Amino acid sequence: QVQLVESGGGLVQAGGSRRLSCVASGLIVSDEAMGWYRQAPGKERDLVAGISADGDTKYAESVKGRFTISRDNAENKIYLQMNSLKAEDTAVYYCHALHYDGVNFFPRAGYWGQGTSVTVSS
Repeated sequence: QVQLVESGGGLVQAGGSRRLSCVASGLIVSDEAMGWYRQAPGKERDLVAGISADGDTKYAESVKGRFTISRDNAENKIYLQMNSLKAEDTAVYYCHALHYDGVNFFPRAGYWGQGTSVTVSS
């Protein structure tokens, strides 16, 4: 059974940085496309960053140049480094396994973790 546990959220001032972590069990992150989603209050859950098994990355326009997704194969973890944070980055962040068709990422059906909440104060 796949389990994904996110951590690293908290309160941060606008302009600051935060690194989110996701530890996976039941799958090997180096063999999978993985990504980070976020859901702000009253809004849909959107993909902000994806990384393929080959290391291809893709970012939502709103976070390009500020967020970086990475993977630690030895630890079986996914990270999201968030810099230059803005109030509009406030959301609950989730990691999730993805499908990658060489161009776009799509969510795989399955387990969603509890997420980790990031609040950016302006």
